[in-house]
Amino acid sequence: MPDTPARPAAPDSARRPASGSLRRALADVRSSRAPGLAPYVPERPFPWNGPGLPLAGAAFRPRAASGPGDRDVLDLDRLLRLSLAAPAGTSGRLRPTPSAGALHPVRAHLLIGAGCSLPPGRYAYDPRAHRAHPRGPAPADAPPGALVVLTAAASRTVAHYGHRAWPLLLLDTGHAAASLALAGPPAVEARVSLDADGDLLSAAAGLPRFLDRQAGRTGAETELPLAAVRLAAPGGHMDAGGPLGAWAALPCAGVPAPQPGAGTSPTRRLLAAQNLLHHISGAPEPPGGTWHPAPRPGPVTDEAIEARRSAAPEDLHRPPGSDVLARLLTTARTARPDGPAWTAATGGAAPALYAKAPGGRGLDVLASGDARPTLARWAAHQEWIAASGAVLLAHGCPDDASPGLVRGSHLAAGYAAGAVQAHATALGLRSRPIGSWQQADLGAALGGAPGRDWIVHGLAVGAPPPPPAAGSVRRPPTPPAPPTPTTPATATTAPVTPTVPPGEEERP
Repeated sequence: MPDTPARPAAPDSARRPASGSLRRALADVRSSRAPGLAPYVPERPFPWNGPGLPLAGAAFRPRAASGPGDRDVLDLDRLLRLSLAAPAGTSGRLRPTPSAGALHPVRAHLLIGAGCSLPPGRYAYDPRAHRAHPRGPAPADAPPGALVVLTAAASRTVAHYGHRAWPLLLLDTGHAAASLALAGPPAVEARVSLDADGDLLSAAAGLPRFLDRQAGRTGAETELPLAAVRLAAPGGHMDAGGPLGAWAALPCAGVPAPQPGAGTSPTRRLLAAQNLLHHISGAPEPPGGTWHPAPRPGPVTDEAIEARRSAAPEDLHRPPGSDVLARLLTTARTARPDGPAWTAATGGAAPALYAKAPGGRGLDVLASGDARPTLARWAAHQEWIAASGAVLLAHGCPDDASPGLVRGSHLAAGYAAGAVQAHATALGLRSRPIGSWQQADLGAALGGAPGRDWIVHGLAVGAPPPPPAAGSVRRPPTPPAPPTPTTPATATTAPVTPTVPPGEEERP
């Protein structure tokens, strides 16, 4: 029987009205209120027992193609090494492109069918050891390929960011989903769901539902399922309920090992964040979610995916050219057409706020003036943003957004930023995600109605310095001119710097 009980039909979660608690949480996270001090929460050990199966090595390499099915083997070693594995030689960081303070709360549960380099079954992925821990068999009707359920463990992020933590958990999950989708080989089709029902995702991953875990206190940290990625041969059949149903019909898999401190009662802030994420992850109609194709931007190679990093602020000063900026904005918009809108702020001799020109390759001016100092103050007072070459901005998610829209806006913004960062790396640019935003009402700053168009996520981008000419003395480079719009527009006043008390810098 499915782990989740049958539920009566309900309106689409994208149209459900926002609850009072969700509106208050949105208003609070967007206010200038700084997080209070909290005790440091160390990283806990990997919660699943046993040595795990190595993903690298001859035992799990794809076989030589000897038949129609053999050539379709999905190499999970390559997939996870490029996407979620801890970079070699690093200490304390799991992924190279953090969006939430390098705390890396996202975990991956692998649901493996036929045609993969691991035997079919459920697994928990350990990104530090690059191993898969078996957690039970696969159903007889498991769809071929790999299905990855992404969950968020909130305690460290909440301890560090307080009431600002829950949007960062969503953004980081979106980044992880993009990493997985982009790492799929050309012969594999990637599809991503950012709206599948949270209880259905829990059941598919073999995890107890959130409410059951809260009542049972298993002694392990609560994981909140938020998104899923499917990788399979192109043209594979996907039934109307999506690929999750067969896995959800299995009984709950083995529970994780108890962890020191994880079984104690959560703090009020942690419980509030967990309850809020559980609330917005409910999707009663359709529970199986919608599955969007995830094409890889043309220039992105395995080498570019491996090389992507969050650049140091001092490496982001040179603005990219207008054609490059237009290409990145196109990638941001097409990565998730159902997500927030994207614009870009630049400095230079003629600073402005730009949007991608509809139906063309150029840029339109939305506002004249340098918005970057304002963005620096809106982004938790990270003053380095004011000197960045360009800042790409995801914006939308009004004050009264429904639970589905709040979840989808942040997950899609993180996903699109992950795709843009890989594209920027392939083009030789440096970049750095910006996750925390306060009082960032972009629509109101541009003369629109207040509370309708908020900045959700950002990505600072900088061009590399030009190589020195042969035999010349290297001098500091002169920044190139800012992008020239192809379609002139009536410029409005750039956003006015908000009056907010100075706060402690938060690093994305």
